[in-house]
Amino acid sequence: MRVLIAADSFKDALSAQRVCRAIAEGFCAGFPAAEVREFPLADGGEGLSEVLAFHLGGEMVSVGTTDPLGRPCAASYLLAQGGGLAFLESAQAAGLERLGPIERNPLYTSTFGVGLLIRDAIKRGARQIYVGLGGTATNDAGTGMAAALGFVFRDARGYALAPRGENLS
Repeated sequence: MRVLIAADSFKDALSAQRVCRAIAEGFCAGFPAAEVREFPLADGGEGLSEVLAFHLGGEMVSVGTTDPLGRPCAASYLLAQGGGLAFLESAQAAGLERLGPIERNPLYTSTFGVGLLIRDAIKRGARQIYVGLGGTATNDAGTGMAAALGFVFRDARGYALAPRGENLS
């Protein structure tokens, strides 16, 4: 019997790799002759870089950035194909898990930290950059990310706006 185990992470509990491993161990205990293959998955949110590193190889890079409220934090992303290809997950910088329950207000959060990750990947030589968008605590339409890359957003009178959800109207 051949079995393919394809699973995503269990939020706040296990990575996709650990979920696949646990299922495989349980399955093999009951069916020791089975040929089992593990294939971790991700939906674009938490764990995307880790899953892609499992499948593609490459180097996980850790850098300083900011969380959805602009506080310093550390995040990581994957550089693959000799550094020319980067995979980032927005949740690393702008993720819900970075905030406590009472801090979760998308009017005041930003994707600025995601832009800092993109900027770092460009600085390291990435020419293609893919960003997974799941699991974020923001609704700023990417204005924070763009601001970190040098864009300035202005109101009708020409005043610079903070790149947050509250300033989208």
